[in-house]
This record gives sequence, C-alpha cells and structure tokens, in this order.
Amino acid sequence: MARSPFTLAAAVTAALPGAEVTGARALSADGDARFDSAVASLADGRELAIRVADDDDAARELAAEALALRALTAGARAMLPFRAPEYVGETRVGDAPALVTELLPGFQIEAAHVPAGRGAAESMGAAIAAVHGLPTSVVRGAGLPSRSAEEARADIGRLVDDAAATGRVPARLTVRWREAVADDDLWRFESTITLNGVQATSFLFDDDDERGPHVVGLIGWHGLAIGDPAIDLSWLSAAPDAAADVQASYTRALDRAPDQALEVRARLLAELEFARWLVHGDALRRPDIVDDAAALLEALAEGLRHEDLAVVADRSAGVDSALDALDRVPAGQSAGGDTSMQTDAYSPDELWAAEQQDTADRGDDADAAAARRAEMVNVETEDLSGVADLFSPDAADRSSSRDAASPAAAAGASREDADGDDEEAQRAARAALQRWKSSASE
Repeated sequence: MARSPFTLAAAVTAALPGAEVTGARALSADGDARFDSAVASLADGRELAIRVADDDDAARELAAEALALRALTAGARAMLPFRAPEYVGETRVGDAPALVTELLPGFQIEAAHVPAGRGAAESMGAAIAAVHGLPTSVVRGAGLPSRSAEEARADIGRLVDDAAATGRVPARLTVRWREAVADDDLWRFESTITLNGVQATSFLFDDDDERGPHVVGLIGWHGLAIGDPAIDLSWLSAAPDAAADVQASYTRALDRAPDQALEVRARLLAELEFARWLVHGDALRRPDIVDDAAALLEALAEGLRHEDLAVVADRSAGVDSALDALDRVPAGQSAGGDTSMQTDAYSPDELWAAEQQDTADRGDDADAAAARRAEMVNVETEDLSGVADLFSPDAADRSSSRDAASPAAAAGASREDADGDDEEAQRAARAALQRWKSSASE
C-alpha cells in the first residue's frame, strides 16, 4: 500500500529540523509510481515536496538529483531565466531514502499539445539553451558524469549492437542506425551541460498578459551531466506543432556556432528509445516486453521506408505513427525521468475538462479519458494542527514497489513562418496552455 501524505509529511521535519508542518496533501501530478510523493505545508507559508524511493533505481535517481540540485550554486541559478527547485534535505522513511525539495509553482503541458508561436515554444527553446550555456565547471566541480562526443558516439554504438544481438531489430533499422554511428559529420559537436533527456513536462509555465505563456521553472535535474545537447531536444519528436519554434528559439539563444547535425541526432536518440526498451526486456528475460518492443520497431521500420538520417527530410505519417508509441516505454528506461514530486502543476478538473472538449479533434476515446480521470489523486490538504508529536521518522513505514509509468516521446513536424501571424499565434498559445493552468494553492 502506498504511503499516505500524512506519513510522508511526518518525515519532512527530519530533513528540515525545526520545521512546523501544518498540512499535507498528495501531489496532483504524481506521474511516476516508482516514488511515493506528497506536499507538506509549513507554518511559514512555504510548501515542500517529499519523494520516497520504492526501489534501488529510484533511490539512485534521488541521490543523483540531490547532488545535482546542490551543484546549482546561487551563481549558476542566477544565469537561468527560470527557477530550479531548491534542495532542502534528505532523510529516510523506514528503510527507504527520501528527498525534500522546494515545491515550484506553475502548470505543465504534454508535448503533443505544446502550441506553436510566440510564448511557450520560444520560451522552452530559450530555457534549454540557458541550461546548455551553463559553465561546465558546475558539473565537473560536483563530480557529475561527463561524456565527450566520441564517448557519446560509442555509447550509441554499443546500444545498437546490443539491440541487434537480440535478433528482433529489423535489418533496415540496424543498417540505418549503424550508418548514423559511422557518419563522422553527425558527431562533431561540443559537449555541453545537459539534463540528459528533458521532457515537455519538465517545464513549468506561467501566463502573462504581455509575454504570453512562458517558462518559470524547470524540474527533473537528476540527469545533470556534460554530454550531447541533442538528448535534451529528442522530445521534440513528440511536439508536432511546436518543434520548429522550439528549435529556432534554441538556436537563436545559443552563444556558440550552430550544430548542423543537432536535429538529426535528436531524431536518432528518439528512435533508439525503442532499442533501449528491447534491450531492457531482453536483459530481464521478459518476452512480453521484447515482443512489445519488437512490434514497435517493425512499425517504425515500415514507416521509415528509405528515409536517410543523414538529411533532415520530411517525415512520413508512418514514422509519426510509430514514434507516437514511445509513451509506452517506462520512464526508467527512457532518457527522461520522473517529475512527480517537485510541482503541484495542474488542476485535474481543468485538465480533464479540456481533454473532454478536445476529444473530437484528437480522436481520444471518451470512456478511456473518463477512466484516467478516475485515477486522479485527491489533492485536498489534511489539517495536521495539534499532531506535531507524530512528526518523526519513526512514524513512517515501508510500502511495496509499484510499476513505472511512461513518459511521452513521439514524432515531430515543422511549421512555416508567417510574420503577420505573431499576434494570432500568441493568442492561440495562451488559449491552449490556459487549459492546463493550475488552480491556486490550497
């Protein structure tokens, strides 16, 4: 049984001695079942998020995130045009490690629904560029991972070989990926600080009458490293409307020469998520996972036909349909990670009302949407006044592990520029993103 918000909030005082916890609630954006997570309200008005690992992989992720957030000094944070969660402390709930951080305000949006135009898309591109523009000393000084272009290339080569060794990768894909690894022009890039796989839901937005929707926070720092900047743009294959604007804004905001092969490598990394899923299933001797991954790879191969990764060509509907299935790959096997504990980022009622309204346009099954809504957690805050004596680590208990959830990853498309449509695009962006705007904190 999952730990209750009350139990999790009890552990906050161990990570932050002297804190007076006055309330607790579940996170409405609890997107990764590998963690138990909750929000603790403090007497001084602050809200903290606590996340508890349910397995060894999740524990390693929490440790990596704690290290990364501590590496973000005041000077590094001042260079970012948005907020990153503040590290508060670490503790244990029973036998499980727990991380406590600041809760960031804002609302999120899935990649497929990020609108084109000024505002959200351009702000996301600039935010990624800001992370990539941080001095590498931030990562090196903290002892975080660092990979050169050649090391990144070698990692991809090993993944392709491991996937091919299962005998379940279509020959067309094996040839395509090995040709990409062998193409020197694809791997002439300058390593930068990356988040090692940012996702659309890593961004937190606010809306402004003049600026439109813009990024005010970024979560999911456990992958902080030095490596291929393309990894943080691979999610754009899931953002058909916004991909071109995010990419263009990213390029404009960079203070270095453009990487001509960046988009191609980002596409390659998106495709290789299928290969990671296949290798994972093979390592676990899980025929169900292997069969699922193999079916996705067959669909991808069929859609690709003769498209060459060495050129940025128009993508066929078959490719888009295959890549749309990437949201079935669990977060633990994807480059992206959990964002469930650092923001209470949307109102479930508003989110599903918008989804129901868009059902006809998106072709969603209304019954499936209703079923998903029924799974939303109760975010009502519990009054903890008068029970301060219960707030000790001993009050926590260990729960059983749960299965990992899935991040989204899928195919993108470009948008034609139209200078006269800026105002209309911004209005459309604001209208689309407003559907995901969070209600005020309770």
